[in-house]
Amino acid sequence: MRRPLTAVLGARHWHVPLYVSAWADTHDVVLIQDEEPDQIVDIARHLDASVYGEVEAALDAGPLDLAYVFGPHDRMVDTCLSLVERGIPFVVEKPGGLGPEDVERIRDAAASAGVAATVPFVQRGGPVDHALSLAGAPTYQRSSFVAGPPERYREAGCSWMLQPARSGGGCLVNLAPHFIDLFLRRSRARRVELVAATLSASLHGEGVEDHATLVLAGDDGSEAIIEVGYAFPASPAKRYCSFTSAGDSGYVDVGTSGEVSFTRASDGATESSTIDVDSDPLYDAFVRQVADTWADGFAGLPALTDLADTMSLIWAAYQRSPIASTEVSLG
Repeated sequence: MRRPLTAVLGARHWHVPLYVSAWADTHDVVLIQDEEPDQIVDIARHLDASVYGEVEAALDAGPLDLAYVFGPHDRMVDTCLSLVERGIPFVVEKPGGLGPEDVERIRDAAASAGVAATVPFVQRGGPVDHALSLAGAPTYQRSSFVAGPPERYREAGCSWMLQPARSGGGCLVNLAPHFIDLFLRRSRARRVELVAATLSASLHGEGVEDHATLVLAGDDGSEAIIEVGYAFPASPAKRYCSFTSAGDSGYVDVGTSGEVSFTRASDGATESSTIDVDSDPLYDAFVRQVADTWADGFAGLPALTDLADTMSLIWAAYQRSPIASTEVSLG
């Protein structure tokens, strides 16, 4: 299969280094763009790509088969709509904008124009997803994912992530989409609603929340608890994470070191195993899936409808929580 001629837009995003090796193996990255182009010359050199400071100038330099959309969340809508107008399939990082209307505009425009798009919900099909699936469709599920302190975004050159008007929020908008998506994907519920949300910026005192907890409820009686945060210390250990799921087939418990315990409902027997819960390698796998499916409209990969469903619950949490109307204003 031909390697897609690819643009990387907003290339100083902290996830980009996790993509580079797979891009080099499977894509022809011909240009990369960032609003501070002097900060991306090393990546450009590694990929043998041209550097641009403006999105439109980069897109005018085509032809392109594919684009990856990173960068500040307040720029995502305009970038994605420009790609739709040009008929260029794209991969867009969550959240896709600053509110539900942004993602809906992108979704509807892409569908109307017949432009394929996908979203790096990289936990799908990964080790944690597979482990949780052992319990069957989730009746009660809990996900806890607590990453390092927010200062790491400044160190990565992405200080905009701590500016609510540009990011739309903190750990909730950044980390929770993966785990809400996992629940929605396997749930039997026809409708899932947000029933409780708490957000806090107490630990680090930034303009965005550093801890958030959501409770979701399905119309079938199912429930999911999602906890995310920037509360883990700066450490080689990176993060704390743990997961549980109860379903018709049994109960699964995944620990932060990757220990999996599955107790079957049929006979009460327990099986143990160990998986890799580090999410970083999942981005490499996602890029290779994109390379295999871009010519077929990203068949089997997450779609913009999935992004809209997931983000609608997150933006509902910002509206519900007191911190959303004070310290974490969506501008």
